[in-house]
Amino acid sequence: MERFIINDLCKWKTSVRRKPLILNGARQVGKTWILKQFAKLEYDNIAYLNCDEEPLAARLFEDYDINRILRALEALTHTQISAGKTLIFIDEIQETPRGLHALKYFAENAPEQHVVVAGSLLGILLHKGENFPVGKVNILQMHPMSFTEFLVAIGEKQLSECISSCDWQLINMLHDKTIRLLKLYLYVGGMPEAVQAYCDNVPLRDIRTIHNEILTTYRNDLSKHAPKEQVIRITQVLDSIPAQVAKENKKFIFGMIKKGARAKDFEIAIQWLQDAGIILKICNVSKPHAPLHFYEDFDSFKLFLLDCGLLGAMNQTDASEITLTDNAFDEYNGALAEQLVLQELLFLPDIPIYYYTKPNARQEIDFLTEIKNQVLPIEVKSGENLQSKSLKQFIIENAPIRAVKSSLLPFRHNEVIDNVPLYALQSYINSFQQ
Repeated sequence: MERFIINDLCKWKTSVRRKPLILNGARQVGKTWILKQFAKLEYDNIAYLNCDEEPLAARLFEDYDINRILRALEALTHTQISAGKTLIFIDEIQETPRGLHALKYFAENAPEQHVVVAGSLLGILLHKGENFPVGKVNILQMHPMSFTEFLVAIGEKQLSECISSCDWQLINMLHDKTIRLLKLYLYVGGMPEAVQAYCDNVPLRDIRTIHNEILTTYRNDLSKHAPKEQVIRITQVLDSIPAQVAKENKKFIFGMIKKGARAKDFEIAIQWLQDAGIILKICNVSKPHAPLHFYEDFDSFKLFLLDCGLLGAMNQTDASEITLTDNAFDEYNGALAEQLVLQELLFLPDIPIYYYTKPNARQEIDFLTEIKNQVLPIEVKSGENLQSKSLKQFIIENAPIRAVKSSLLPFRHNEVIDNVPLYALQSYINSFQQ
């Protein structure tokens, strides 16, 4: 399956600022596969070491003698390492003591070597900051497959390229077909195993089984690695998310986890889920002004899952309900539509993502982002009713400003508010960044 992150990996390879690369992301988003594919396309060979499977990996970084480490890697991988021609790939590096810190010495003493590392719980180590090689590594974040990647995987590459082109006249001609495929994506999601199963003609009900197996894997991972006193709380936070995002106001409410729950009791559990890449946290801003991060409210936030297919599985949403009707977009107060938009926004490089609630007023903007120092409000409409009092009032109070409504309707350009189909929001915003 084609993954667009391969372009970023190729840029890393040729960059004059190339350092050892950390590929971060949740388990089963395809990190190992894409790095092996990258090596196949761009290198003569690969020295691949999985630290979770190789017992001797625990002794690999007993010291930071790079020449010794390179000889050991050659022995463990049965591969002759040649600078610039061999991709050194250390997988599940979090299982090896001092593995991350060793990247500093690759950067300083062997910059000619091309080194990448990945790990299923690497985000947890990054957050702890223990012996982290600050300034000595490059970092890429990998997500589940976007809708346009999904289209390529199922044989609709031309449609994917059409959406990316922002040729709105052509996109509108293909709108009905694209909406049908968007509903399919909403069910299957972007986890590579689920997408591959669909491509292999696995029945949709069995794809739900894959979703549930992935969720079970996540729970098992956290039970294994998290502090014992946090495991129950982590599970409670995760289990509460479907109900949290189904509210009209999707702000995370601790009292929905259990009666009497307080922020201080669950903030560590939330951080574990976030660092494992399983949940996505979007904070409120107190003022909708650039730069948005100046006004970030850490105590007011929304939590989503990393993938719409997994969210549908947790909601036990039936395939026919999603793929054959528009109900899924309206159900749960538009939760799946917002989940979809968030996933698409994550693929845009270097843009902040927030939401805005005006204090003491019934005014909420689903997402706020910032492009070239200009704030862009995004209202997500799950149906075809495009009335939005909050967005209109927001524009009046913050003029001059452009805004976006993202919905099931075709593209329509207006003087102030553009209506952008849910499936084309990423392309629309990307066109402004270029």
